[in-house]
Amino acid sequence: MGPVAALTHLLNFAAPALSLALLFTLAAQFFMKKRPSALTLPTQLAINIIASVVVMALGLWLTGRDGKMVSYAAMAVACATSQWLMARGWQA
Repeated sequence: MGPVAALTHLLNFAAPALSLALLFTLAAQFFMKKRPSALTLPTQLAINIIASVVVMALGLWLTGRDGKMVSYAAMAVACATSQWLMARGWQA
């Protein structure tokens, strides 16, 4: 596999994580207006991307295949949890 094909595979692997992280970060700005965020928007996005990609890599390692629904569900839970923690959701 050449470098272009390897880059394409890597970007396709990370695409769901990138899109979900962007969606969660922007949705939190819309739905959690009353809570001041501890971090800036790009920092929140970066943390959500890292959490999502790590969970997708763990799902690939545990299941042996990319694109399992368990990995996607775990990615959504991890991204939502990291966003909740950054928004200080435990402080009602």
